[in-house]
Amino acid sequence: MRGLADFEGHWRLERRIENAVGPDGRFTGQVSFRPEGPGLIVDESGTMKLGQQPPLKAERRYLWGTGGRGIAVRFADGRAFHDFDPAGGWAEATHYCDPDRYEVVYDFTGWPYWRAEWRVTGPRKGYWMGSLYSPM
Repeated sequence: MRGLADFEGHWRLERRIENAVGPDGRFTGQVSFRPEGPGLIVDESGTMKLGQQPPLKAERRYLWGTGGRGIAVRFADGRAFHDFDPAGGWAEATHYCDPDRYEVVYDFTGWPYWRAEWRVTGPRKGYWMGSLYSPM
């Protein structure tokens, strides 16, 4: 049964973005899940390439802890983002940031390789983002 501790460590991260309202993109980098207190600090870092623009350095931080349906994901400032159950092969969650809707499906069927696929919709947003996490 998968839990929070199973994500601890360093992962390669490959992300593809298909954007209906802007340029498509690619992110290549790594993500670190490191313990802090009862949870994990999740730091992504790498290179983002959007359309024909020059590559940019990109970073993001989340906080993962136990709660909700198993794992509670929070933004770096502590605000709630979503929660999911990592124990099965698939998990789904939704986050509303009025007027936008963020839907994610986690796929753990190839563990320790796993995926997160997001669909984001709103008046000025419309994209799909697929991330593949691979052990380092």
